[in-house]
Amino acid sequence: MTSEPSSLHWDFVQADPALGILRLAALSAGSGGRPDDATLDLMFEQLPADGFAGIASATVWQELVRGLMAQKPSNMFAAPSGCGALRLVLPEVAALFGVPQIADDPPQVDIGQHLLRVLDAAARCNAPLPVRFAALVMHIGKSDSPPEHLPVHYRHVERGRPRIEGLCERFGVPDACRELALLALAECERVHRVTAVRAGPVAALLERVGAFEQPERFEQLMTLCACDYRAYRGRATEEYPKVVLLGVALKACAGIAESDGTGVADSVQEARAAAVAKAFCSERWSGPAE
Repeated sequence: MTSEPSSLHWDFVQADPALGILRLAALSAGSGGRPDDATLDLMFEQLPADGFAGIASATVWQELVRGLMAQKPSNMFAAPSGCGALRLVLPEVAALFGVPQIADDPPQVDIGQHLLRVLDAAARCNAPLPVRFAALVMHIGKSDSPPEHLPVHYRHVERGRPRIEGLCERFGVPDACRELALLALAECERVHRVTAVRAGPVAALLERVGAFEQPERFEQLMTLCACDYRAYRGRATEEYPKVVLLGVALKACAGIAESDGTGVADSVQEARAAAVAKAFCSERWSGPAE
């Protein structure tokens, strides 16, 4: 659904074109809907020669948050993408549109379009800002994967980490958003691959993502991974099986104490792996983390 901007909003665009375009894009993520093509063309014509260089980074971040936390956050980024503004505000994200990634059915998806669906899935479950921000940026290391490897993205984590750090520095992104984004970059695909066949790597993953020390951030990671899962075709209403699996594993580890720094970390990890193996009814619990 599309709609014309109100005269008040359009007056704001004309008075301060760069900030006005961001505000209009953010508002389009609400109940008003995405601007139509004619409005997008007008937005593009209003872009100043220096783009958004004259707007304070903190102000840009406020508008991004406004759109991210709305009921249809994909509109916030589809609108500036349609008028060429997204590459000026978030070039790291704009570069993902048109880049393929492996999927099930169809066998490939456009990463840019996929992340928009993840954002809307996050909005549907009322996810907090760190989850929505992580959904926006966790794939930015995939924009320039070697063409001969596509749709596989080797070493995207190494490329993505400094880009996320730089983007967060640029906009003054809160630590909670940055930390979850970096965690998702490194661990989301590993979460998707967990299996009950080998409990050792599952126990190691729980420790690595801070499931025992930072349960709130762990829950946010699970929410993000579930939204990523449901963004693929045919899964919108499905339960994410890995959340269930990791929930069983986490419960099995309850009561197993953390290492106190006296050299018992390995035994704690082994005890957790054994507990997870018992919960999974699996004999193959040992082995290096994947």
